[in-house]
Amino acid sequence: VQLQASGGGLVQAGGSLRLSCVASGRFFKSYAVGWFRQAPGKERDFVAATGWSMGSTSYADSVKDRFTIARDNAKATLYLQMNSLKPEDTATYYCAAGTDWGRRNDSSRYTYWGQGTQVTVSS
Repeated sequence: VQLQASGGGLVQAGGSLRLSCVASGRFFKSYAVGWFRQAPGKERDFVAATGWSMGSTSYADSVKDRFTIARDNAKATLYLQMNSLKPEDTATYYCAAGTDWGRRNDSSRYTYWGQGTQVTVSS
């Protein structure tokens, strides 16, 4: 599976962005997929994840009720709708795919990674 993230950009605080992550490969729908983010000088943090059927979703407390993760298995695409953005959301956002739903918050459990897309929120 290869992942290609896009949709980042510069937005004012309170604004919205939608990130997309297109997967190539035949088995996208078999994987749990998620979004992580990394600010300069900081560790890569979990943002959100969803299981293969969208029956289960999980969010970091810092983004709950503002971000929504979704996937379209027919299009092999993962989305992250980000609303009410804050300056502290500024980071490079990465999509990832893995099989260990039980440890979905752990970046080391993801096998495939996209290249990252920059999100900058100005105050």
